[in-house]
Amino acid sequence: MDNSRNSLYCVEPESTEQLRRCLRFPTHCFSLFIKILTAFSTIAFQVISSLLNLTIEFFCLIFEISLTIGAMVEVEEHQRAHSDQDGEDDIVAEGASVVHGEPPQDETGPPKVDSEVEVLHEKVRKQIIKEGHGQKPSKYSTCFCESILKLVFGVSVVVNPLLHCFVSAVHYRAWTESTLHKFEDTWHEQQPLELVLGKEKTEMTGLAVGISFMKAGERALLHVGWELGYGKEGNFSFPNVAPMADIVYEVELIGFDETKEGKARGDMTVEERISSADRRKMDGNALFAEEKLEAAMQQYEMVAAIAYLGDDFMFQLFGKYRDMALAVKNPCHLNMAACLIRLKRYDEAIAQCGIVLVEDENNVKALFRRGKARAELGQVDAAREDFLKARKYSPEDKAIAKELRLLAEHDKAVYQKQKELYKGLFGKSPDPKPKPKNWLILIWQWLLSIFYSLFKQKRQKDD
Repeated sequence: MDNSRNSLYCVEPESTEQLRRCLRFPTHCFSLFIKILTAFSTIAFQVISSLLNLTIEFFCLIFEISLTIGAMVEVEEHQRAHSDQDGEDDIVAEGASVVHGEPPQDETGPPKVDSEVEVLHEKVRKQIIKEGHGQKPSKYSTCFCESILKLVFGVSVVVNPLLHCFVSAVHYRAWTESTLHKFEDTWHEQQPLELVLGKEKTEMTGLAVGISFMKAGERALLHVGWELGYGKEGNFSFPNVAPMADIVYEVELIGFDETKEGKARGDMTVEERISSADRRKMDGNALFAEEKLEAAMQQYEMVAAIAYLGDDFMFQLFGKYRDMALAVKNPCHLNMAACLIRLKRYDEAIAQCGIVLVEDENNVKALFRRGKARAELGQVDAAREDFLKARKYSPEDKAIAKELRLLAEHDKAVYQKQKELYKGLFGKSPDPKPKPKNWLILIWQWLLSIFYSLFKQKRQKDD
């Protein structure tokens, strides 16, 4: 009986081992599941985090590229507008050969001058605005000037002419002092007055007296009494000047012709006039060699634009006579351009070269000097075009090669600056910063590891 009872409650050793194995299988499965889940969660979070970072970086890059392209387009439009403006400047208008531009004009009257008043004559006083140089014109010298004329009633200031070395003439604007109404302005007509000292009209006597005390390049105010102007009766035709009207001239004496030529230019033959112009050009070359640039330009301008080979005279020449005149006139314009470049008056230098290129579009010196002036103004593409065209006709010219090399160095420097400006935008990315740890994943991993450790210890105790 007892044996049978014991046999009922005792378990065979093999059966116990099988039971233990059966119990271990779910434990191993659960442990494996936990490990797989942990690994999958870690990988999933890392993948999602990387995708989000890549997406953010991509949109940031797109945004930076759009800003860069917008800035580049804006710069290009600005440069195109600037080049268009430069292209308009290349158009040489009639009278563009004049170097001395119209001085600033105050519509309310003559300029205010603080210099000392010099008494030249009982009825003529002078105030210097800008000092001149060289000698003063002698009697029978031909003076070239432009003027602004202002008329005033009574004993006060009346007329304001301005002498300039343009085409042989005097330009003026005229106002009445009581109303400041301007009734005359010859600037638009481009027809100045040629004044011969000692042979001037009666109403120009005061002006001639003042000019005889001025030097070339000098600009001054001349206060002339009515006795040396339009007199007691005035002038009731054109221009309309009131009786006993004193006059104020704003005068700039650019140059004058001495009487050494032996005869007036109007009495010269074409050959004599060209020969006389060539002698004056040589005088300008001598002044240029002495670094007297302003004086040299006055000589060149007298030849090319005013006294000898002006537009009116050139219009009458054909064939060999025109070629002879251009052989003197064009070098004067080119020499003026050289002077203007050294004086950093680049726009005027470009205009002088343009005058030559109208007659000779392949003139190497004109192309070269216009290229230099354009390069100084930052018009790099236009300057390169001029230099390349000049090199086509003078391939061995070292000066042209030097200027092209300087432009290439300039382009390289600009490229390097742009490269530094946009550095890192399209090139190698900087080293990535260490990413912050995801604490949620770490806590989840920690809890799972604790759970697994406890489960493992319990299983060992059961075994």
